[in-house]
Amino acid sequence: MSVAVQVAIVMAILLIILLAMGVPIGVSIGLSSAISMICMLPGYIAFTTSAQRLFAGSNSFSLIAIPFFILAGNIMNNGGIAIRLVNCAKVLSGRMPSALAQTNVVANMLFGAISGSGAAAAAAMGGTIGPLEKKEGYDPDFSTAVNVASAPVGMLIPPSNTMIVFSTVAGSVSVSALFMAGYIPGILWGVGIMILAGITGRKLGYRNEEKVTFSVAVKTLLDAIPSLLLIVIVIGGILGGVFTATEGSAIAVVYAVILSLIYRSIKISDIPRIVAESAKMTGTITFMIGLSSIMSWAMAFTGIPDLIANAVLSLTSNKIVIYLLMNIILLVVGTFMDATPAILIFTPIFLPICTGLGMNPVHFGIVLCYNLAVGTITPPVGTILFTGCKVGGVTIESVMKYLLPYFVVIAVGLLLVTYIPMLSLMIPNLLGLL
Repeated sequence: MSVAVQVAIVMAILLIILLAMGVPIGVSIGLSSAISMICMLPGYIAFTTSAQRLFAGSNSFSLIAIPFFILAGNIMNNGGIAIRLVNCAKVLSGRMPSALAQTNVVANMLFGAISGSGAAAAAAMGGTIGPLEKKEGYDPDFSTAVNVASAPVGMLIPPSNTMIVFSTVAGSVSVSALFMAGYIPGILWGVGIMILAGITGRKLGYRNEEKVTFSVAVKTLLDAIPSLLLIVIVIGGILGGVFTATEGSAIAVVYAVILSLIYRSIKISDIPRIVAESAKMTGTITFMIGLSSIMSWAMAFTGIPDLIANAVLSLTSNKIVIYLLMNIILLVVGTFMDATPAILIFTPIFLPICTGLGMNPVHFGIVLCYNLAVGTITPPVGTILFTGCKVGGVTIESVMKYLLPYFVVIAVGLLLVTYIPMLSLMIPNLLGLL
């Protein structure tokens, strides 16, 4: 048995045992990786290298964008921007079947396009639209299922923290190209949820919203323009070369603070609390990135990615089958691993395989992010699922009966994104980013 196989077995067994014991996933990844390295290096070298990789993995300029986008999302969640996006979404989708559910989906797409966080979108929209749906007689389980199923679009529609992490790991993949590539897959996901929500809502007898007058619609849309301008400023500035994605994230924070103060929805005294909440979330993500880089280094040192690639290619050379196997593996991984460590671990494994078969790295990045976005709404580590259920005041068990059909719609979208490259590459190609 080769050293690579021994290390892989030790790493996998330790990781499973630690997770079964309830050890946090980041710590489980770090410990299993560091201990498995002793199998191939002297102890002092193994732990010294682990410490170095822990620092090096999180020491990246592009990763600075993540805390800023998290902070911008939290400011918007507290600063009156969410309710204006909800009102805008009601105007856009109010005449559709089960109007409030449709509003939830559109609002999640808009909020995700600004904050880049699915969990923030689920919390903001669930807390804002949920009470309105309850007042209209919507089943809370149905409402929560729609909110949970649509919230992950924020991981695909830019700005996206997962795309920033992937760009850092992949090396030469442009963040701008990834951002632009996420629009059509994200919209495809959202439209699929809207169609199914409309069909289900009509069967349950949920009505449309009353038609608003033209003047009210115009006033509502104008009221939302300052919030929506954040998308234009950040994405437009990145594409125009005015600033980088990292600098754009800082500009998003400044803009969100100014807008929230103008709306008088937050006070200066609220900012330390919001910053502290964002710092806590950032610390968790950065810690996981650092620990995951230990596992990535250990696998690269022993040649595990090449071993897995050869094993996969020995089964079949049909790229359709290989892409399907990759999707299945990533979907399973996403059920028990957060997106950030999964990207750091599995990008070095699958990226060489896919590019060797002719897949564009940007296309692979979108497929990877799409797969791991699904994991955020599946137990046992579904952060968006837990957030949505907590905000909606329902249990996971009761929501699943409504949520299961949405998984089918999302899976169809995943297959389309995987096997039709132009869904991801069309916009970057048109903008000359590839």
